[in-house]
Amino acid sequence: MSERNHRRQRWAARGALASVALAALLPLVTGGLKGLLLLAVGLAGLALTAAALWWVLSRRGPARTAAAALAVVAPVAVITLFAVANLLWVVFASLLLWCLAVWSGRYALRSTGLRPVRVKEYRTPPPKRPFLLLNPRSGGGKVGKFGLKEKAEALGAQVVLLDPDQHQDVTALARDAVAEGADLLGVAGGDGTQALVAAVAAEHGVPFLVISAGTRNHFAMDLGLDRDDPSTCLDALTDGVELRVDLGFADERPFVNNASFGAYGAVVQSPGYREDKVGAALERLPELLTRQSGPRLTAGADGTTIADPQAVLVSNNPYRMDDPFGFGRRERLDSGKLGVLAVRVDSAVEAAELLLAPRPEGLTVLTAQHVVVEADASHLEVGLDGEALTLPAPVHCRIVRRALRVRVPRNRPGVPEAPPRLDWRRLRKLAAAVGRTAAPSRSWRT
Repeated sequence: MSERNHRRQRWAARGALASVALAALLPLVTGGLKGLLLLAVGLAGLALTAAALWWVLSRRGPARTAAAALAVVAPVAVITLFAVANLLWVVFASLLLWCLAVWSGRYALRSTGLRPVRVKEYRTPPPKRPFLLLNPRSGGGKVGKFGLKEKAEALGAQVVLLDPDQHQDVTALARDAVAEGADLLGVAGGDGTQALVAAVAAEHGVPFLVISAGTRNHFAMDLGLDRDDPSTCLDALTDGVELRVDLGFADERPFVNNASFGAYGAVVQSPGYREDKVGAALERLPELLTRQSGPRLTAGADGTTIADPQAVLVSNNPYRMDDPFGFGRRERLDSGKLGVLAVRVDSAVEAAELLLAPRPEGLTVLTAQHVVVEADASHLEVGLDGEALTLPAPVHCRIVRRALRVRVPRNRPGVPEAPPRLDWRRLRKLAAAVGRTAAPSRSWRT
């Protein structure tokens, strides 16, 4: 690192620490004791809002209506109190200072020279006999809107349009295609359909093509594909590279994103879930969250036991949890580890702790290579990449590292680089550095 860049890094770290100090001191300096009291009232308002949201999800009828009103009134009342005390500007100024601290701190840490591991790209010849399955209803009709069938056939692909009015076994269609000589399998559809065909591709060692024509396209997002124009995914047929990514399994059922157990796994079973997700959730959650219905779960992850959670999410590689702007994304798809996220909340107090505490007891986040979800019932309701399934308990989740060859366009938007985790201890060291000692050493201690 040049001396000039080192100075920038050092002053960025100092700016971050100074902004944090100002953000904390500003309410006290400008408002004195009144500012301190209002700050306590603000934190209480956040806790009350979190508790009210818990009551909204876990109650019915008038109690739910009253809780919804409280969830709106509590933050409005806090804002009004600050405005009456003529300290509302202090709140906004403190928030701006916190944003400046985060930006400066991440700039300082990003410039230390440590970079995230990039997924290796493999240059391979284009497929000669690609086979694509297209769901015309997926994503509200993106297949027809973007002319995917015609464009794929013009590029030499064999295309099968799935019939939305009858069930078709996409696994059998994919296996028949490989038996007839297909050297690439591709899908335009939801992540659940993607996973089934991906498993066949992995089983036979042929490349897999993701066409981002689904509704949310989480797998396509984490592959760095263009979700606004799925036709660009077809560029991989002529100008593509391959990535080696992991594939998850719940028993023998594959998943490219995640397997959900407990509350969400039960909600997704509701008949009206596809048409009204919020309504279906509000209908089922009160009994599920208060444990009046549904099995009691126990999850084991590489020796760690998670007792009695209401929800367990097992993901194909861990999701980002330290960045609100990247929440729900996976930085890597080839780490060979399952992400595990479990939630246990039994009261409004614990719901507030989940929002405000730095390390809430009700939230478990870890990684593992093998996860077993047990229950006090013979079967478990599971949401597998958003698809509703029922599997015999216990369910064993595993991950097969780099089992899937995914062919993607050489030119694509890519996955946004994850910002570095804010480490205030490292920032203090960077701010105090006088020589080129900012980059952390790679000794056995790091």
